[in-house]
Amino acid sequence: MVGGISNNQGKIAEEFFYNSLQNEPILAGKRFDLIDNNPLRTHEKIREEYDLILYNGDSVFIIEVKYRVHLKDIETLIHRKGGNFPLLFPQYRDFQQHLGLATFSIEDDVLQEALSQGVTILQRYGDVIETTPVVA
Repeated sequence: MVGGISNNQGKIAEEFFYNSLQNEPILAGKRFDLIDNNPLRTHEKIREEYDLILYNGDSVFIIEVKYRVHLKDIETLIHRKGGNFPLLFPQYRDFQQHLGLATFSIEDDVLQEALSQGVTILQRYGDVIETTPVVA
């Protein structure tokens, strides 16, 4: 039963952020032309499902949606999802790649860690609010 509640919360978060970004596809000051939700790709032994991917002529924005973000989610996004993306989507290999976590809940220390790693955080405040990464 607890797993069912968690899955439902995750689906609610995914639906919210998908609908919001479909309505207003602008992140990090860039407008995106297409949004893809839950694309599943396999290449050799690598298999990934991405929550949301936004595309335009020169950039892709990979967004992992979590009801509540934890530190391990940052590492998974950067190293596994982001690292596997060029293998799974070779047509976008030369595009500028951005990473984001969309969430309803995040602790301050996790937020600061994500920003320090260059991950954009999207939070819900009625509408999607974008927290841009700290640029060194």
